[in-house]
Amino acid sequence: MMQIPSHIRATRARCLLACVSLFLLCGLAHAADNSWKDETGKPAPETEFRKTKQDFGGWLVVTPDADWEQKWQTSPTTIPRFKTSDRVKKGQNLTILILFVNPAVDANGSADVTCELQSIRPDGSFSINEKNVVCFRGKLQGDPHNIRLAAPVVKYVGEDKDLPGKWTIRVTLTDNQRRVRLPLKTSFTLQ
Repeated sequence: MMQIPSHIRATRARCLLACVSLFLLCGLAHAADNSWKDETGKPAPETEFRKTKQDFGGWLVVTPDADWEQKWQTSPTTIPRFKTSDRVKKGQNLTILILFVNPAVDANGSADVTCELQSIRPDGSFSINEKNVVCFRGKLQGDPHNIRLAAPVVKYVGEDKDLPGKWTIRVTLTDNQRRVRLPLKTSFTLQ
C-alpha cells in the first residue's frame, strides 16, 4: 500500500551530501556545474532516478531505513547515510525520498517546485496518481546548491493483498521559475 502523508513536512536544506547507497554513489551538488558528483568529485552518470537539467537537479532514493527522518534531521555538518533497496517483502516498509537541488528563485528569493507522483502496480494500475503536488514553495534559505528534501514523502508498506512483482515510482519534478521538468523513475520488487 502506498501513501503520501497528509501533512506537508518542512523542507530542510542539507549541505553537500544527501545520501549514500550501500554500494554505489554519494550525491553532492557542485556550484561550478550543478551536476551530481560521487564521493571523489567525479560526475555521477545521469540515471532514470537522478538527473540534472539547466542546473536543476532531482534524485529519487528508495530506502528501507525506518529511521530515515532521524538521519535527515541532524546538523547540516553531519552527512546522513541511507541504505537503499530495490526489493521488499510483505510486511516490510520502504520510503521514497525526493531530493532536489538548485531551484531558480524569483526577485523575492522564492522558489516554486511542484511534482507529479505516480506509483504503478505490477499490473499497470495506479496506486498513486497525483498532479501539481507542492514539493517546495517559499523563500529559499541558504545556498541554492544545498540538497533539499521535497515535502511529499511516499511510504510503501508491503501488504498481503498487494501484487507481487515490480512496482514503478515516477516523479516529475518541475522548477516553475525556470520552467524545467525532470522526469525521474525508480522501482522496487515486492517478493
